[in-house]
Amino acid sequence: SKRQGRQFYYYPTISEEEYRKKETVKCVDTLSDGKADVFFSALSQARNLTEEEKKTACELIGSFGRYEMITENLMDAVIAVSGSSPAYVFMFIEAMADAAVAEGMPRDKAYQFAAQSVLGSAKMVLETGKHPGELKDMVCSPAGSTIQGVRALEAGGFRGDVFEAVVAAYEKTKELGKK
Repeated sequence: SKRQGRQFYYYPTISEEEYRKKETVKCVDTLSDGKADVFFSALSQARNLTEEEKKTACELIGSFGRYEMITENLMDAVIAVSGSSPAYVFMFIEAMADAAVAEGMPRDKAYQFAAQSVLGSAKMVLETGKHPGELKDMVCSPAGSTIQGVRALEAGGFRGDVFEAVVAAYEKTKELGKK
C-alpha cells in the first residue's frame, strides 16, 4: 500500500493490522529522492530485523545510490525536507532564470545558468562538509553584488519562507499519516 508518498511492501497473506505491528513482517521502509545518478534514500527498519537482513537491505538500496538509515519517527521530516523540496528548488531556479531573462538573457541559457549554479552549490555542501552559511560567506565580497543580493533575500523573508514551507509539508505529512 502507499502512504504519504512512500512505499510499504507487505505480504498479502496478513492483515494491515498485523503489518502495522511490525512484529509479523520484517520490513524496511524507504523513501527515495532523485533519479539514478543522484539517488538518495532514507531507510527505517522494523524492530525485529536481523543484522544480516539490515545489511542486505542496505546493500540493495546502496546499489542505486547513497542512503541514510534513520529511525521511523524521522521519516515524516525526511519527506518534508527531501521529498517536497525539489518543488521549492524548481521555483528558485525559475525565479532566478526569470530575473536573468528580464535582464536580457535568453531563457534557455538562463535556465542552464540557474540550474548549474544550484547543482554546483549543492555539490559544494556535500563535498566540502562546510556549513552552508560558511560557504555563503565565502562567496560574499565586502560591498559586492552577492552580499547585496543576500540582503534583498533576507529583507524579503526568504529564509523564513523556506523554513515555513518545510514545516507546512511536515505537518501535512503527519496529518496524512493519521488517515
